[in-house]
Amino acid sequence: MTALDAGALLLRVIAGLTMAAHGYQKFFSGGRIAGTGRWFDSIGMRPGRLHALAAAGFEVGTGLLFALGLLTAVAGAGFVGLMLVAAWTVHRANGFFSVNSGWEYNLVLATIGVAVATTGAGAWSLDGALGLTGLSGLTGFLISAGGGLVAGAAQLLIFFRPAPAPA
Repeated sequence: MTALDAGALLLRVIAGLTMAAHGYQKFFSGGRIAGTGRWFDSIGMRPGRLHALAAAGFEVGTGLLFALGLLTAVAGAGFVGLMLVAAWTVHRANGFFSVNSGWEYNLVLATIGVAVATTGAGAWSLDGALGLTGLSGLTGFLISAGGGLVAGAAQLLIFFRPAPAPA
């Protein structure tokens, strides 16, 4: 194992399990899907229940794929799409820094998704074990960055309908 393999493993497992845990809590903590759905409705992602289920499912799914290093470029695209939607709908008005609930954290997770997809998941990954190394490099970058941006932007254009600001 090279230093790059070890670094990719560390980033994949920590970022992937963090993303999966974020989705898990939508399913099983606090207000669960019903409460998350009401919150999605309140921020303009309608229908809220559909988006709560989609966000929770994609967070768990892409997080686990990323942690395992399986279809890492596709999982990286999921990171980018999810974080673009979260940054735009929830954190954009708060500026950059996460201490103010800004979009800093979203940028970091999206960047990790693209970076690992570009460099490759490493030798200790299912991509490596299955010989899916062709999904890294420029291909991995285009799938993760391009695919994620297109998917996130499409979701925002189709579904994001915030309430008008009070006069």
